[in-house]
Amino acid sequence: MTTATATARPPAQELDGADLAIEEAARVLHLPAIRDGYEEAVAHALASRSTYKEFLAEVLGEEVALRGERRRLRLVRDAAFPRPKRIEDFDYTANTAISPEQIASLCDPAWVRAGQPLVMIGNSGTGKSHLLIGIGTAIAEAGLKVRYTTAANLVNELAEAADDRQLTRVLARYARCDLLCLDEFGYLDLDKAGAKLLFQVFTDREERRAMAVASNAPFSEWKRTIRDERLCSAIVDRLTYNAHIIETGTDSYRLAQSARASSDR
Repeated sequence: MTTATATARPPAQELDGADLAIEEAARVLHLPAIRDGYEEAVAHALASRSTYKEFLAEVLGEEVALRGERRRLRLVRDAAFPRPKRIEDFDYTANTAISPEQIASLCDPAWVRAGQPLVMIGNSGTGKSHLLIGIGTAIAEAGLKVRYTTAANLVNELAEAADDRQLTRVLARYARCDLLCLDEFGYLDLDKAGAKLLFQVFTDREERRAMAVASNAPFSEWKRTIRDERLCSAIVDRLTYNAHIIETGTDSYRLAQSARASSDR
């Protein structure tokens, strides 16, 4: 039974008693794959002379497959990625500093389940956001809860929550996701209050929930945006312990592509 090619059912008034019973049961039990595809499954079972058990396994398997696909789509949607990016579309020839084998290993959720950090550092245009979103998408499709945001948006959200006495609730919401993808880290100058809020998120997740951070600045320059040196050191410590670190380089392939396009005109 495949819902994509399920045969059209006759109008309700033409259904026999068994059809009506199946329709009603599937509706009550929320089994859309069985509701939409049982006639095709019956025809296939008759043609292949399936046993009752084989027929039941087929229709239940299709229901499980449909639910799995819907859950994957929901997890990707709930991650709130700003645009669709997949690892399969990443051009490794444009940035040879990035290892396809390392990226492929990060699409496996084992490191997320282990609560390990991932830090990607490199100049703008070197593929950090594509990798961050692509890896996050793969992790969401593997069945884990992912959340994407920028460092600026996260700090602003936490500051507003603190002002409204809702900080505990917002922190708990972020703590529930298996992987927090934090983009554009290093673009925002953080005062001590903002750094403390960010540090609280990192502390809550340390060695329990995974973090993936993309930054345009090396660790040695983070103190320029996190002006409290002690907090900066503590944040670096939490993000680098047992971490996967990827350096995407300094040469913007977006700029190179634009230059090539201009020369071809």
